Amino acid sequence: MMDRDRFPVDPWRLVERSYGLDDFGVTETLFSVGNGYLGLRGNHPEGRFGHEQGTFINGFHETFPIRHAEQAYGFAEVGQTIINAPDAKVMRVYVDDEPLSFDVADVTEYERALDMRDGVLRRHLLWCTPSGKQVRIDFERMVSFEEKHLAIMSVEVTVLNADAPVTINCQLINRQDGEDVYGGTPKPTKRAGFDPRKAERIAERVLRPEEYWQDGLRSALSYRVSESQMTIGVAADHIIETENAYTARTLIEPDIAKNVFRVNARLGVPTRVVKVVSYHTSRGVPTRELIDRCRRTLDRAASEGIASQFQKQRDWLDAFWRRSDVRIEGHDDLQQATRWCLFQLAQAAARADGLGVPAKGVSGSGYSGHYFWDTEIYVLPFLAYTTPQWARNAIRMRALMLPAARRRARQLNEAGALFPWRTINGEEASAYYAAGTAQYHINADVSFALAKYVRATGDTAFLYSEGVDIAVETARLWATLGFWRESDGESSFHIHGVTGPDEYTTVVNDNLFTNVMARFNLRFAARTIREMEVYEPDAYRLLVSRVGLDPDEAEMWDKAAEAMHIPFSEALGIHPQDHVFLEREVWDLENTPVDQRPLLLNFHPLVIYRYQVLKQADVVLALFLQGNHFTSEEKLADFQYYDPLTTGDSTLSAVVQSILAAEVGYQDLALDYFLQSIFVDLGDLHHNAADGVHVASAGGVWTALVSGFGGMRDHFGELSFDPRLPADWPELAYTLHWHGTELDIVLRPDEMRVRAGEGAPVTFWVRGAEYTVHGGSDLSVPLADQGPVIPGRPSLTQFADVRREDGTLLSASVPTVTTSISIIGDDGNPVDPDESRPMID
Repeated sequence: MMDRDRFPVDPWRLVERSYGLDDFGVTETLFSVGNGYLGLRGNHPEGRFGHEQGTFINGFHETFPIRHAEQAYGFAEVGQTIINAPDAKVMRVYVDDEPLSFDVADVTEYERALDMRDGVLRRHLLWCTPSGKQVRIDFERMVSFEEKHLAIMSVEVTVLNADAPVTINCQLINRQDGEDVYGGTPKPTKRAGFDPRKAERIAERVLRPEEYWQDGLRSALSYRVSESQMTIGVAADHIIETENAYTARTLIEPDIAKNVFRVNARLGVPTRVVKVVSYHTSRGVPTRELIDRCRRTLDRAASEGIASQFQKQRDWLDAFWRRSDVRIEGHDDLQQATRWCLFQLAQAAARADGLGVPAKGVSGSGYSGHYFWDTEIYVLPFLAYTTPQWARNAIRMRALMLPAARRRARQLNEAGALFPWRTINGEEASAYYAAGTAQYHINADVSFALAKYVRATGDTAFLYSEGVDIAVETARLWATLGFWRESDGESSFHIHGVTGPDEYTTVVNDNLFTNVMARFNLRFAARTIREMEVYEPDAYRLLVSRVGLDPDEAEMWDKAAEAMHIPFSEALGIHPQDHVFLEREVWDLENTPVDQRPLLLNFHPLVIYRYQVLKQADVVLALFLQGNHFTSEEKLADFQYYDPLTTGDSTLSAVVQSILAAEVGYQDLALDYFLQSIFVDLGDLHHNAADGVHVASAGGVWTALVSGFGGMRDHFGELSFDPRLPADWPELAYTLHWHGTELDIVLRPDEMRVRAGEGAPVTFWVRGAEYTVHGGSDLSVPLADQGPVIPGRPSLTQFADVRREDGTLLSASVPTVTTSISIIGDDGNPVDPDESRPMID
């Protein structure tokens, strides 16, 4: 999956031993540093030859009118896109007034490494200048987890074989959409042309300068965003450490601040410049106030000392790894990739602090910095089981969005609230309603995440004070969106006109995933308010007053959930993805040319919508999230049917396919899907890693390890395990936090060992047998095997001689255009084209 000569295996570091100019975008993503609020892409400090010179702040965005070719009522009208914030990464080095520039530099030593133990990006190189001077340059960059608004970077320059004039040019620069300092725009990725996954580019000026100044070696810039009216302040201190003689010069303009150090470098005497940077943003606070906040951040860092900041970073990460690490014995390559994925989750979520977790974290502009349902389904399980406070913060973001969600529901003629499919500020930003607004399942996803958090932590205080509003308002929407139908004396509840997770099938009736998850949502809301009425009557009375709760609503929700229509095909023995899915023709993925993938970039949506073909797991995802409502036989049949139809064009898919493949017995296939997930970005498998980290896929990697191979489930709030350790893995170890008790779990082929930290006893089940582990003790559970084993993978050949409900045969094909041209000769008979003249001279 990776070039191991260039990127060697190291369990704790991502290391690059040689640089390239053709994949800067990917490596900028891989070597990004961030903390969930502030993110700096892995651009080289020289500030040139980058795909996107990116500095991103969670939630810092611009708005713009969405221009629909044909307008209709209720379409999203205002888009949002993340802004490339002023860039503080530039620390350019000159020797003999020659700049270090990778396109021409003679670099004889090079190593760049992201150390996941201390959260620091380091780069070492040895540069031979055109005049023969040997120059050692060592660079560091850190975004602090402890100090949310702080970043520190440094460069140390040593001329090894001569005296020489050295210049270090430090800049704060406001770029427009990541252009370089010479006005160059970001380079396209390998797959040029239309791509809906990329961010919108705004041609007009986005950041309007306000206060800017320099005071000694401190520089400050501030801006107001043109349309969203958000504000930003950035300030930087500069510290020079050297025994060489030097002078310092400064320059300040609205879009650039320079601190330039001219050094008379003596042979072997190093010069080190440290840049300490603070960013603050707001939805409208005056920029003067933000600059004052920057000042305070910098003053505090100065008083504590730079070394202290790095020590705090190491201490923070030591604690993170103690509660979050997943250890894979005997596979250092997978260990490295796993830790990189987990580190990305920390960088995306740790200091989001009530903001959302963008699909790309703060590592790039992909998906415009929007929040999706990805967080609730793929990221929040990791947060809830390792650092519950982060999960609580992420769910509070949805609670804060409830006013906008209520407005959106009313706009669509529904009760309750409808959360947006993609957003930054709480308003729907999807211009294509069929694959956007129609994904009503996000309501259930948010409630499911809330329930999972409460299950894992027991935090009913949050549930009863804020979370319950989410459960109630989302349940109300299902109650009005769905409708009752009578047939043969039985009533059933249906939900029509929705889109499930699979975006290759849109606006359908009775999407299985949506119905199953809505059923959960309705039951969860009803159960929660009943428990509140009994156990927390004061909180219940406040809820009734706050949301105008009718005493009969819970019973209505339960009835709708009980009668929810769950599609099932008796002829095929599977759950149809929706009401008419099985009536479509089957897309022959096995014979689809590679250059026609992904389908969304090569076929019109209407072509895709006519076929049984999936962008990502849909029914299979329901089988995992609500697995207690399906039998083992149903899971196997459904998996075997849908797996050959799933393109994997979405990075959200492989992790779920891995989990279900492991559960039903396709253990080799489970490992294959896991490898596709863990190397999505490290191997640039989808050719768009340049746009930022696939955060949901990284979260899914944790779930694939813990719930797939580890077999962990928490249905009904009960912790259970049914392990599926891969055949060549001697040991898998991970940590869970259950109701405040830390559980260290070690899985081996013949046993599962559980050690409990201090806390209350934890009861759990392993393959149906009940166990209890007490705080400070451990126990061993013997394992006879690692579950069923089915070789190979499901194939389209299974469709041979298979008939639908109406008796018609299933058949597979690839959409093509065939044009037959007959060339007629002078005698009126067809002519062999190879022997004919060209039709056009």
